Amino acid sequence: MKAMILAAGKGTRVQPITHEIPKPMIPVINQPVMELIISHLKTHGFSDFIVNVSHLAQHIEDYFKDGSRLGVNMAYSWEGHFDGDEWVGQAMGSAGGMRLIQDRTGFFDSTFAVLCGDAVIDVDFSEALAFHREKGSIATIIMKQVPRDEVSSYGVVVTDDDGRVESFQEKPAPEEAKSDVVNTGIYIFEPEIFNFIPSEGEYDIGSELFPALVEAGAPFYGVTLPFQWIDIGTTPDLWDATEMALNNEIHGFTIPGEEVSPGVYTGANVLIEEGADIKSPVYIGGSTVIRKDAVVHGPALIHSGCVIESDAEIRNSIVWHHTRISGGATLDMKIVFGPHCIDFAGNVVHLGEGGFDWLISDVRSKSVSESPLK
Repeated sequence: MKAMILAAGKGTRVQPITHEIPKPMIPVINQPVMELIISHLKTHGFSDFIVNVSHLAQHIEDYFKDGSRLGVNMAYSWEGHFDGDEWVGQAMGSAGGMRLIQDRTGFFDSTFAVLCGDAVIDVDFSEALAFHREKGSIATIIMKQVPRDEVSSYGVVVTDDDGRVESFQEKPAPEEAKSDVVNTGIYIFEPEIFNFIPSEGEYDIGSELFPALVEAGAPFYGVTLPFQWIDIGTTPDLWDATEMALNNEIHGFTIPGEEVSPGVYTGANVLIEEGADIKSPVYIGGSTVIRKDAVVHGPALIHSGCVIESDAEIRNSIVWHHTRISGGATLDMKIVFGPHCIDFAGNVVHLGEGGFDWLISDVRSKSVSESPLK
C-alpha cells in the first residue's frame, strides 16, 4: 500500500526547536517521530511512501534517503524553490500537496493513507481499511475519543449513527462541543478524492476539502478506534512523549543503548563518575560525561556529547546534544536546546541574553575551561 506523510509545515508551536529541526524529525529519545510512524505503517503492509517537504526539507531527505534502511520505498515532493543558494519554502496546504503529487506523477492510483508526520501512533490500519471499504467511502477520518475537558485542543467531528460525517467544530469549548470524538490527522482516501481538490493554489484537507465533501453529500465517513496517539504539536508534548518513552509506555518503542542499572540506559562511550547521583528513568547519550556529585533524577534525557559537572542538578528535563551544565546549575522541568531554555509551558529564555550562558553552554565552545576528557 501507499501512504503520504505530511511534513511541509513550519512547526511554529514547537519553536525554537523547529528553527533547526523540522517537526517530523524531532526525536523521541533518539528516533525521529516520522521514523516511528513509517516503522508502524510497514507492519500493516505499507511499502511506498511519498513525503511532502518544505521547511528545512533537506534534513528529512538526507536522513531517510530512499527508505531502504527501513525496508520501504520513499520519495519526496518539494514545495518551494531556490532563490540563489537559499531555499524558500512554499507549502501548498495538505490537500494542495496531494494534488501537486498526483498531477506530476499519478502516484495515488489505489486506496491510500495520508497522515501527519508529528504524532506517535499504533492505529490498526487493517481495521480502519475494512471499515473504509465496507462503507464504500471516498474519504475516511480515523478518529479517537478524548476526555470532554480536552476537546478544546482538537478538531471535533460529528457523525451520524452510520459513521457518516455531518459537521466539524474547530477546538470548541467543552460545554459547546457536539462530540468528544476528534480528528487525529490520519486519513484513508480513494483516488477519486482529486475530483474535489483544485489543481492550483493552496488547499487544506481539514478546513477546505472535508467541508466540501460534506456539502457535496459525498460518501465521507469517520471511524473511532482505540489506539495510542501521542501528538507532538507543542513543546510540552515533546516532554510528555519523552517521559512516556523513558517509562516504556509507548507501544512498540524500545529504549536504545545498554541498561547499566535498572531504568538507566546509556549509549556508547559514556562516563559516569563514582559519586554521581543517578535515579531512573534516565537515558544518557553517547560520549557524555557525568561528573561526581552531579545529580540526574529521572525522568530525564541527556543527549550525546554532554558534560554534566559536579554539583549540577537535573530533574524532569531534556538536555540537547553537546551541552555543558555547570556546577551550581539546577534544571527542573526544562528543555535545554542549544542557546535556549524552554519550560514545560513553552516559555523560552535565550541563555546568552538572559545572562545564563556561564551556567549552560556548548561543550565545543572555546570558552569552556574544562575538557570533557579530564
